[in-house]
Amino acid sequence: MKTVMPSEKSVDELVNSEVDGKPIVMVNLLKYRDEADYSHLDASHRDYGKKLTGEEAYSEYGKAVVKLVWSVGGQILWSGRPRLSLVSPDEESWDSIALVQYPSRKAFIEMVASDEYQAAVHHRTAALEDSRLIETQAVKLPKLILMALRAFVRFKSLFKFNKQEINYRNLKNL
Repeated sequence: MKTVMPSEKSVDELVNSEVDGKPIVMVNLLKYRDEADYSHLDASHRDYGKKLTGEEAYSEYGKAVVKLVWSVGGQILWSGRPRLSLVSPDEESWDSIALVQYPSRKAFIEMVASDEYQAAVHHRTAALEDSRLIETQAVKLPKLILMALRAFVRFKSLFKFNKQEINYRNLKNL
């Protein structure tokens, strides 16, 4: 099911469930419209009838929101375009994925409730054909563990394998 706006149930859970004050990372899965659709706006709105691609409209949203993310102490951890989806329904595809960290759920709620955010969110609505916004709990790994993992990966890469040795039939068991 294509979804752009949160359901009342989701908003209620976001606002009324217990908040622990710990950092969160919001996973954004984005599918752009070919042409942005501003028809949800009142005809007197300055952006009504604007001719942009979905990606261009989302860029307008992003320009405004990145400042708001920073203002509540958040940061964009990663943003990119998917190349291949190994585990997903065949009909599901995304144009862009972003990971945005906030110091807490409260900070995220303050941002989306702000007048500045509300003034920009119509670009998001116009831009997207489908989306997912998933709250995850941020887990901070100690530097020692990260260093050990990096060393392990580097050590393992010393032992290169021959592509002919790969049993490709086993890939279906990811």
